[in-house]
Amino acid sequence: MTDQPTDIVFAALKQMQANGVHLRGSLDSCERLRATASAASAAPRTVSRAPQPAAAAPASAETRSRPENAPKITFSIAPEAKGRESVAPVSKSGSSEKSAQLNALRGPVLACTKCPHLVQSRTQVVFGVGNPDADVMFVGEAPGADEDLVGEPFVGKAGQTLTKMIDAMNFRRADVYIANILKCRPNTPPGESGNRKPTHAEMDVCKPYLLRQIEIIQPKVIVALGGIAVEGLLGIDKAGIAQMRGTWKEFRGIPMMPTFHPSYLLHNPSNTEKRKVWEDMLAVLERLGHEITAKQRGYFLAK
Repeated sequence: MTDQPTDIVFAALKQMQANGVHLRGSLDSCERLRATASAASAAPRTVSRAPQPAAAAPASAETRSRPENAPKITFSIAPEAKGRESVAPVSKSGSSEKSAQLNALRGPVLACTKCPHLVQSRTQVVFGVGNPDADVMFVGEAPGADEDLVGEPFVGKAGQTLTKMIDAMNFRRADVYIANILKCRPNTPPGESGNRKPTHAEMDVCKPYLLRQIEIIQPKVIVALGGIAVEGLLGIDKAGIAQMRGTWKEFRGIPMMPTFHPSYLLHNPSNTEKRKVWEDMLAVLERLGHEITAKQRGYFLAK
């Protein structure tokens, strides 16, 4: 059985010629057609096609196996070593949001007129400074004359002592948060000078601002600086800071360490009194789980 159609036709024409039918022209034509077909079959075949759109990239195994209507899932791959420094670090506990919340609180505090007598005497409101993500929050009683002029808590001589304490803890002022219960400097009676202690009534009016600061910052430890600060925070009379310092208290679920106000050390600069405050700071570091060096443990001890 022949494979080519021309062979079939050629065989039929040969049979007709044998039967007496003159088909020379047809036979010659068929012979040429068969030769042409044979030559074409021997040559490489080329197929001419109409231009087609560019083929899509081969589908991945994930694409082939995914149902047609299923949602596409993509994964972000972190850059390798070369580009890793360009990746923005994730802020701890949303510090940018905390900063925004503190800034939103700052406006009402700076414009506060709840205590008319303090509004008349103040130079500016002292809001608070430091790291919105601070683990430690230092809380004093009220601004003094230096703080009233600068608008920042603990910048006078007592503030310089506090800064030295913070440095000795291997922190910077920018690492912690510092605020007062009262945001305005207490006014002084006519003819008197110096810094007046705030009254409980004044602290009660202003205390909600501090509570909001604590709520935003969420410190791990609060250090209450002085007996008045302890009284204002805990709402008690006669805190007796000499007996309370160095013993852990709790303020709204946050561990609180009462200690002497830095101004106390200006009037009692002996190593014995400094050591008491420093032992309180060592307890704070231990509570935070910070490593304490031998040098730190030896501060203000008798040589």
